[in-house]
Amino acid sequence: MASLKGSGRRGIGLHVSLIVGVLLSAFPFYWAVIMSTHTTTEIFSYPPKLLPGTHFLDNVRSLFDNIDFFGSMFNSLLVASAVTFLVLFFDSLAAFVFAKFEFPGRKVLFALLMLIFMVPTQLQVIPQFVIMAKIGWIGSMTALIVPAAANAFGIFWMRQYMRSAIHDELLDASKLDGAGFLRQYWHVALPVVRPGLAFLGIFTFMGQWNDYAWPLIALTNPDNVTLQVALSQLNGVHGTTDYGMVMTGALLALVPLLIVFAVGARQIIGDLGKGAVRG
Repeated sequence: MASLKGSGRRGIGLHVSLIVGVLLSAFPFYWAVIMSTHTTTEIFSYPPKLLPGTHFLDNVRSLFDNIDFFGSMFNSLLVASAVTFLVLFFDSLAAFVFAKFEFPGRKVLFALLMLIFMVPTQLQVIPQFVIMAKIGWIGSMTALIVPAAANAFGIFWMRQYMRSAIHDELLDASKLDGAGFLRQYWHVALPVVRPGLAFLGIFTFMGQWNDYAWPLIALTNPDNVTLQVALSQLNGVHGTTDYGMVMTGALLALVPLLIVFAVGARQIIGDLGKGAVRG
């Protein structure tokens, strides 16, 4: 009886801790919503306003007047979607080879991949810019998409996932059925590793959507700026910063991320649930 009471208390304590954690995690988003409905003066007033204001539509109009919001959002969607698709394809294909096939130099190539993984992104900016300039891609979306089409983290992540998720018996059975490499990859490997692909897709899309430094350097054409670069132009407009307008832009920029996360998380949870039922 005492053990039941003890487990009940632990369960209540766990739920309370989870609720507190959720509230703390959600508060920044709630605060962004509140600030997007107030003017700059109201944002810095004391005591701080914790309830929504009445200036959201005014802030939206100011936002659209100062930057090409939908044009820059389209650019970000184009870049993030293209990079995510290419990363999912190339990284999963390379990871499938590293995880399930033996070939000369396999360990050496993977060690080199891990060395690339450990190189800071900042060290790649100058050589990457020089290469893009010599090719003639500076100022175009290609300079953002092609260099990010594959990455070491995605290959490493999918390799580790495939090593445990794809059983050798499945590949052996597909070989007996006459399946070649691409057919094994498409019909055997990909259906099994969908949760891993969903996570990699969410991670890649969010990373590209929030990228600021490289688009700022590479996109010399003002018509091709991504949303993060366009939002940075709101700081200091007309000599002052309208924080209500800035927070409105940041809030609207979150909407695609929330949609992608909801779709991807549902895929992950659904596939893991199916696996649990099968087990």
